[in-house]
Amino acid sequence: MRGKIIYILTVMGAFFIGVVGTYLVIYNNPIKSEIADEVEKTVVDVQIEEKDTIQPAVEKVYDAVVLVESYKDNKLIGTGTGFVYKKDNKNGYIITNHHVIEKSNSVRVLSINGEESDATLLGSDVYADIAVLSIGEKSVLKVAKLGDSTKLELGDTLFTVGSPLGAEYIGTVTKGILSGKDRTVSVTMPHGNFMMDVIQTDAAINPGNSGGPLVNINGEVIGVNSLKLVEDEIEGMGFAIPIELVMTAVNRLEKGEEIKRPLLGVEMIDVTETYSLYRSGIQYDEKFEAGVAVVSIQQNTPAADAGLKKGDVILEMDNVKITGIGHFRFLLYKYDIGSNVKFKYYRDGKISDINIVLNKSVEDN
Repeated sequence: MRGKIIYILTVMGAFFIGVVGTYLVIYNNPIKSEIADEVEKTVVDVQIEEKDTIQPAVEKVYDAVVLVESYKDNKLIGTGTGFVYKKDNKNGYIITNHHVIEKSNSVRVLSINGEESDATLLGSDVYADIAVLSIGEKSVLKVAKLGDSTKLELGDTLFTVGSPLGAEYIGTVTKGILSGKDRTVSVTMPHGNFMMDVIQTDAAINPGNSGGPLVNINGEVIGVNSLKLVEDEIEGMGFAIPIELVMTAVNRLEKGEEIKRPLLGVEMIDVTETYSLYRSGIQYDEKFEAGVAVVSIQQNTPAADAGLKKGDVILEMDNVKITGIGHFRFLLYKYDIGSNVKFKYYRDGKISDINIVLNKSVEDN
């Protein structure tokens, strides 16, 4: 029994000595100190850096954006977005969309900081969908810098700043990419369909964003948000007018000049609309893939002076094939009053060319 007790005490003593010895070795081992230093060093050097942020670009344009409120008889009838593109010693100048203010008789703008200002409408154009407003110079927080949309490449980062759904969401930023260049879209105008050159993006453009800037990663405005393709089966397709086209209208609207577009003087139907042509008393033995059929001619217009007749099919304008009525207007309205334009047309089985001087405007008619 006494031998057994001695054995147990010996085992326990050995175990205790082993534990204490192991602790002392680890505690005094220099490797432990190096590991601790390395762990501490690693923790100190870790930094979180946001490399994908567009915050610097947003800062460059954010305070230049305003909410545009349209009133009719002192009643708010709609809202949109605009941005200050210029300032002098008296006024700040704002770009927005024509359709944002077209039914109003007074306009107010709300800056990002909440300051409200009465705005003066300097000029507006339905076909360019651009309007120019002015406010007092003291109400301007920042002037946006304009860029160059022609330098964009597919996939480039773009973003918008706007006021979707009105003042509650003023200053909303949405981000996307350049989804398409040199797009043309058909829009409905008071006098029929029209086509517009646009930039396509997948950045969210909601009601209230119209008139706001589409901006590149450098914080430069490269387009004006104007349209959104609204189809149940399509998402993420927003459109903006390239800034170069915008400024061709702005420079004249800012001065109060009316933008006049040439008048040809014909009533047309797409040549593929055979039933509509039949109702107008027009039938063809040939089958046309594209073009516009002349249904009637207005007196004392360039078309009448040139000798165009009912039933003629206009096929080309300055060697550009015409796809339909909207495309026809799109091409025609690029010319200045007084331009000499070559048309290719079909009549009685023959295709001929004719030069027409566009010496009258739609506004004068």
